[in-house]
Amino acid sequence: MSKNNLKFIFFGTDFFSVKVLEELKKSDLTPLAIVTAPDRKSGRGQKLQKPPAKIWVENNFAEQIKVLQPEKLDDIFLESLKSISPEYDFFAVASYGKIIPKKVIDLPKFKALNVHPSLLPFYRGASPIESAILDDQKETGVTIMLMDEKMDHGPILNQEIVFFEEWSKKILVEEKMALIGGKLLTDTINDFVIKKEIEPQEQNHETATFTKKITKEMGQINFTDLENENKSREIFLKIQALNPWPGVFFFIKHLDKEIRVKITNAKFENQKLIIETVIPEGKKEMSFADFNKGFIK
Repeated sequence: MSKNNLKFIFFGTDFFSVKVLEELKKSDLTPLAIVTAPDRKSGRGQKLQKPPAKIWVENNFAEQIKVLQPEKLDDIFLESLKSISPEYDFFAVASYGKIIPKKVIDLPKFKALNVHPSLLPFYRGASPIESAILDDQKETGVTIMLMDEKMDHGPILNQEIVFFEEWSKKILVEEKMALIGGKLLTDTINDFVIKKEIEPQEQNHETATFTKKITKEMGQINFTDLENENKSREIFLKIQALNPWPGVFFFIKHLDKEIRVKITNAKFENQKLIIETVIPEGKKEMSFADFNKGFIK
């Protein structure tokens, strides 16, 4: 068996998925199809938006790779997979966004390989990167696991430790983790699927930790907390972890009106939080110094 004749499908939706796809492309690993989320309306104009993974396929492979966007992973979806190929070697999954049922996972010979941005069994769930930043857990990593019917529960095939000296914004941390994850996935495909040299290792389920879903409300802080030295590190971590969405914001009164102010850039130096730029509601991004002059003083 060689990587040129491997039959697989990729499940993924967002920015993380795209970076993993790019690493697969560099290694000449091309899926028969990509399963991603349906187009959704978003933004002020409620225009229909394609998921990033679909855009990536259109820009890189045009009509060569099929794009499936099922609302449900039901029997109809299962038949659509079988119509593309009667058999598969494996599925690759990276930030798909839906629970994949066992009947789908069991379809390929080598099941489904999932790229998860944490050192499982730690940080299972939907927000491992945000949670590591919020916990200031600088030694984290990426895991390639064999999926089962439970969330991030399956046996481990490969892991790589990633250490951060200091936290960048979540989107930059995510990019680094996705690139490492994509490379680790290609190595694992070679060693597990082609060479059959990897023995899956059961996770230590007793030590597992779980992440919470990120909500818009998590981004709200009190303006007065920005001057509280005891909260400065906590706020900095929140600014980095929740950027770009939902972002960290506070409310102030300005001209007898309560306005929302989003913090866009900050740094942490000498144990102090330094706010660099903000976006006041209805205004363009400005320095925090100008914001203080125009809105506070």
